[in-house]
Amino acid sequence: MNTALRVIRILCVIVFVSGIAGLIISSIAGNNVGVVTTIGLITSLAAVILLTASTVANRQRIDAFNDALAEQVEGQIGALVSSGAKEDTVRKLVRDAINLGRSAS
Repeated sequence: MNTALRVIRILCVIVFVSGIAGLIISSIAGNNVGVVTTIGLITSLAAVILLTASTVANRQRIDAFNDALAEQVEGQIGALVSSGAKEDTVRKLVRDAINLGRSAS
């Protein structure tokens, strides 16, 4: 995992725990609306920062559809069907191979 992301997550957890404690203490101490609102906003800002950092740090690439490769696969399917294989069986084999590849990565 990215070191910067780990630091951001740790800091956000500290802010979350401090925010909960601060809300409880400020409610007991006198229920000051300004303090409670400030603590709540800081805690929610930490949540937004955590979500943003986690989203930006995601390194998985989005699968792009490759038209040339799709044409090549369709040509191979056509060749198998013209040589006598059942089209439904070949297409099921291709779907199973795709699912196997996705589960392996």
